[in-house]
Amino acid sequence: MTLSKKWKLYLLHHSHTDIGYTERQEKLKRYHVDFIQQAIDILKEIEDGKRPEWEGFRWVCENYWQVENFLANSSPENIASFERYVQAGLIDISLNYLNMTELVDNDVLNHTLAKGRSYADRLAVPLDSAMTADINGYAWGYADALAHNGIENLFACIHTHHGMFPLGRKHNGFWWEGPSGERVLAWVSDHYHMGNELCLVPNHGITYLLEDRFNEKAAVADFKIAEKRIFNYIANLDSDAEYEYDFVPIMISGMSTDNGAPNGQILERVKAWNDLHGDEIQIEMITLNHFFEILREQINELPVYRGDWNDWWADGIGSTPAVVKHYKDAQRKYHIGKQLSPELTIENKAYMDEVEYELALYAEHTWGYSSSVTEPWETLVNDLDFRKSAYAIRANQLASLKLDEILAEKGEVTIRPDREKLFKVINPLGIARTDSVCLYIEHWEDVEGVGVDLLLQNMEVVDEKTGQVLPTQIREIARAKEIEVVLALEAFEERILRIRPKKELQKENYRYLAVDKIKDVVYDGFQSGLRVNEHQLETNYYAMTFDETKGIVSLVDKRDGSSLLRENLVHAPFVGIYERTETKPDAWEVRHTMGRNRKKVGTKRYVSELSNIQIIEAGDVSATVVFTYNLVGTQMYEIHLKVYRDSPKIDVTLRLHKDSVWDPENLYISFPFTTGESEELYLDKTGCLMRPGIDQLPQTNQEFYLVQEGAAYVGESKSLVLAVKDTPLLVLGNLEHHLIELSGQSETTNNGEPLYVWAMNNFWETNFKVDLAGFYEFRYTIATLETNEAAPAIETCKAYNQGFLSMYI
Repeated sequence: MTLSKKWKLYLLHHSHTDIGYTERQEKLKRYHVDFIQQAIDILKEIEDGKRPEWEGFRWVCENYWQVENFLANSSPENIASFERYVQAGLIDISLNYLNMTELVDNDVLNHTLAKGRSYADRLAVPLDSAMTADINGYAWGYADALAHNGIENLFACIHTHHGMFPLGRKHNGFWWEGPSGERVLAWVSDHYHMGNELCLVPNHGITYLLEDRFNEKAAVADFKIAEKRIFNYIANLDSDAEYEYDFVPIMISGMSTDNGAPNGQILERVKAWNDLHGDEIQIEMITLNHFFEILREQINELPVYRGDWNDWWADGIGSTPAVVKHYKDAQRKYHIGKQLSPELTIENKAYMDEVEYELALYAEHTWGYSSSVTEPWETLVNDLDFRKSAYAIRANQLASLKLDEILAEKGEVTIRPDREKLFKVINPLGIARTDSVCLYIEHWEDVEGVGVDLLLQNMEVVDEKTGQVLPTQIREIARAKEIEVVLALEAFEERILRIRPKKELQKENYRYLAVDKIKDVVYDGFQSGLRVNEHQLETNYYAMTFDETKGIVSLVDKRDGSSLLRENLVHAPFVGIYERTETKPDAWEVRHTMGRNRKKVGTKRYVSELSNIQIIEAGDVSATVVFTYNLVGTQMYEIHLKVYRDSPKIDVTLRLHKDSVWDPENLYISFPFTTGESEELYLDKTGCLMRPGIDQLPQTNQEFYLVQEGAAYVGESKSLVLAVKDTPLLVLGNLEHHLIELSGQSETTNNGEPLYVWAMNNFWETNFKVDLAGFYEFRYTIATLETNEAAPAIETCKAYNQGFLSMYI
């Protein structure tokens, strides 16, 4: 085989971190500490002349998490050896903290990246590169986070199963420009086990990345296979007119597995190769930072791209919807604590380190054991699932305890007999806003000596500052009365409210009530800003019409008369769409061949069928309508629609009882809304606002997105927002199986396509949870506001998700 030039094949030796994929999470923590120690031992043996055949060995710590654990669990002598080899350039550190999903928020992302930066600065070593493996992308804000933390280079080894690399090619460099305008040099490489597939690890098997006549489930990586595969691999690059380099970097593991140990034997094969073929293709093991030194010396001009590198693997979080909801609650409490009391959070380094560690570990991309789908009964599968959940649970506990401490500083008291019914309400955000808030009186309490069960609806809420009696709505919940009011508060304002008995007992208005007490006759007038029945609901802001088979068929913004439902809607608002694919031939294979659609041509699709509409509440604050549906795959699918009388806000709660099904499944919820104007859709992703299909790297995923707070349709004079509290995956466009169109492949984008919340899925064939069964409650808020700017619209999503806080004082 004749090549046009002499080539260099650079090997980056590492261990891919999958926390939980191959063993217990805490066991793998020990593994990676020992892998660094093994690398030190190899270098010492080379240094002492015991292993001259391993000369040229280099080791790259794939992320700073590995190093952090090593520093915390090693002797001073071993740490000194490690740091000496780092300073000598024989061991390298990628300053990425972990291979994350986009579930991680911007604060945690930046703080974890800062750990590696701080350590590198303390060592006075010029480390400025980050490596990722497996994951398929990053939120646009990741570019800014890297640059902000002095990380100038990003080496991405994408696993393209159910995913794809950007820009239509791998082995490709470009400048990735973040939202702020800062840039990092990105190199998109091949799969992180490609060096293993090229048979450069003697006496170890090869896996599945390359298909050729030698790959008959080869037990040993034979040198003949290496010759065939390496020459073919380089020949493909050599014949590529667009590839202008005479080198290519390849990642390699010490064995063909994730979480694998270093292996000095690679250098024996490298030497044997170079002795035979080094005049055509020379192989050298180098470090990550050394590669970028070489690249920067040889690049001329590289293209600059701005936009989101949307992750194809973000949808894995849909396999654990209950725990993700718990995680999102932990994130909110973490942020609320920092907003309300920086001195008790940000300055408390021990708390910040601990809660951010737990938040980061749950956001790490590994969702379970490798046989989670094929052997869901296995003890290890379930043990690892519990441990993964524990990161979110622990984060929530830590954030809750800190928020309790902050609220105690602000006057919160525990329950006590005969207390005055005083409550403090707090706006935790630095913007003025109007929102509802609920006060709670437990069933055993009294109000000024009268038991709450006796008072029933005859309680009122007064603002202690103004003396104003607020519109109030009282409802029964488990163990308490929930009393809802609407307040306008300035940024971080605190307001004292008092609950007291009404001076005049409330009586039912019998004027329009027939003897059977059934209200099914139209009366003139729009009384007190609210009209509600099984056919319509109208407030001062919205008018909606119901159909007994379709649900909501019209929604009008009364301020300008525009429809808030899309003309091209396929499914009515909040309808559930359930998909199920028959398991043939087995649970693994049916999923393995799904590709990027997350479904097949033969996937069965079911739309929820409306069975009842019921008004369960109508009062001075809001009206709630319950839509009950029948949906295959569920025992219960109920939408509780709460529309507020005097604010442009609609709360949506889905109550769901999901069946246990081993087949691949998806559950979507329709949100077919619009401003009724010329508009653009913005999403709130980690560290950025982006427009799907527009603010993206070319040829990246525009099928679905993982958001932080929600979405906003930004029109010419107003915006419509969707605040997503619990289920942060959003899907745009056609739900049917189709050919995937990547961003930039046509003049049209998915920005104007119908939007769905992707509540849950279990289509992945390996390490994601397969059982979606259980009871769920998912919450959303829809609202309109008078702004044509994306930032305040998305800030409104955050405000509705955080809500006002209320507490006993």
